[in-house]
Amino acid sequence: MNRKTRRNGAARLRDTLLLAVLTCPGTPHTQAAPFQEADKQRLIVTTDLGGTDPDDTQSMIHLLLCSNTIDLEGIISSQVWSDYPDRVEAIRDVVKGFCEVLPRLNRHAEGYPDAGHLNAIVKSGQSKSNMDGVGEGKDSPGSELIIAAVDKRGDKRPVWIAAWGGMNNVAQALWKVAHTRSPEELKRFTEKIRIYDVLGQDDAGAWIAKNYPDILYIRNKAVYGWTPSDEWIEKHIQGQLPFGAQYPDREWATEGDSPSFLYLVANGLNVPEHVDYGGWGGRFSPQKAENIRGMDFIRRSGKDETQYDPYYMYGTAPEGGDAIRKWQEHIWNDFAARMAWTTTDDYSTVNHHPTAAIGKDRSLECLHKKAWPGDVLRFDASRSGDPDGDSLAFRWTVYAEPSTYKGTVDIKGGDTPRCRVAVPANASGKSIHLILTVTDNGTPALTAYRRIVIEVR
Repeated sequence: MNRKTRRNGAARLRDTLLLAVLTCPGTPHTQAAPFQEADKQRLIVTTDLGGTDPDDTQSMIHLLLCSNTIDLEGIISSQVWSDYPDRVEAIRDVVKGFCEVLPRLNRHAEGYPDAGHLNAIVKSGQSKSNMDGVGEGKDSPGSELIIAAVDKRGDKRPVWIAAWGGMNNVAQALWKVAHTRSPEELKRFTEKIRIYDVLGQDDAGAWIAKNYPDILYIRNKAVYGWTPSDEWIEKHIQGQLPFGAQYPDREWATEGDSPSFLYLVANGLNVPEHVDYGGWGGRFSPQKAENIRGMDFIRRSGKDETQYDPYYMYGTAPEGGDAIRKWQEHIWNDFAARMAWTTTDDYSTVNHHPTAAIGKDRSLECLHKKAWPGDVLRFDASRSGDPDGDSLAFRWTVYAEPSTYKGTVDIKGGDTPRCRVAVPANASGKSIHLILTVTDNGTPALTAYRRIVIEVR
């Protein structure tokens, strides 16, 4: 037997084994599975909600509606460019409105946090803005919450911190741990922190990136352009009473902070630990960029990020805001459906998310498959289901931007439950990101995802 015959025989055997693993006969499961702890990301938000721009209120309403897909562990009132009176009560007002419709949301989906938890995690932050709020004797309830969350025993998941305002609550937590613990304890502490900084709104972000370079730090400056029109918002969000009435009109741009939590939503597409994979919250270059400056208000308020040069953060990938716009219709429909849940106890009158399955696997985990050049891989999503009994449309596509193989990949059956992917002969050493989308025909149409990363030997 020659080498080519052996290789082709081995490829056919791998094909057969893969098909046996990924295809299983049976009736499609039609009940939405609850999110598992491993699917959910831990999140703390620092926000200047209550300030002059209502976009933080918009983002907070959107976040709370998605909070069954995330473990929300803190909402901290944050200063930005200058000192303001504490605005924690503005956060509590939004939480109160959400808790009034929470019983209805619980009829439509599992995993929402209860009112007691939400009220307990709303905290005041630093009393001074920028790095002026960091140092000896400047601990706040917010900075203490961050320390307690990162220290939480028995939970090895990282803690993501979304910066909708200033970063000095995080800086104070790091300052305190650095001044009260050993270098080894500080290292264990920082290893659990992840930061998604929207635009950069004080000088504390540069200080953190400079002094703690091992922290996974994203600064996204391409957060606009994906949101729907004012007319869409009025109809699908503000018009859905009672909670929709709390969603304010746009002053400048709508929901500038939302990409930070959309990046973490458990949906089968997002893989937050891999900044270059891309998803609802954007995509970022795998190499850190030097000295990504924050908003010009930092300089105009008399602060200077250049004193921390050089500092390094993960910045947006070459496609910039298009990384979010790629998924915008799915994001809008998800938002509209969740707001519709707040208006009724009747499960049958609103739409719910389908479940995307690969063989028996109905989790949200990103799958990794090894392959050789020339292999043909078969995938079966026929066990996908919909809790409302809606018809499902299937689509298998290559997500080109994160794939390191840049040529054409042949997919047979790309619009059916079962597909065949031909691994190109020249793809050795490359990766191919295969995305399954399963979309129902409800109103609004909702989409579930699975991501398969094919790693070519």
